Amino acid sequence: QVQLVESGGGLVQAGGSLRLFCAAPGRTPSIGYMGWFRQAPEKEREFVASISWNDAYTASAPSMKSRSTISKDNLKNTVFLQMNSLKPEDTALYYCAARLNGAQIYAYWGQGTQVTVSS
Repeated sequence: QVQLVESGGGLVQAGGSLRLFCAAPGRTPSIGYMGWFRQAPEKEREFVASISWNDAYTASAPSMKSRSTISKDNLKNTVFLQMNSLKPEDTALYYCAARLNGAQIYAYWGQGTQVTVSS
């Protein structure tokens, strides 16, 4: 079982920045990848960024690639998502998720942290 706790969301003006945090307290057995996803009202959940647990690989959605950085603190079992030049369309509930080694899906999810970007 992997527990994930997100934080760092909030209200920011367009053009501003936010840093999201995802803590994985306790044991983190066999995690292959950590990812960030978001879901806006009346829209489907979409991929934002991911990072391999060994830091060898990262990936970002095209809409966020130039405006976000995903990173990880191995000692603290924490994943960060730095988002810059935020736009109103980035407003969503942001979720952290974990995918185990060899798994095809993200099976573990946090509760989400709200990001609201005002125009």
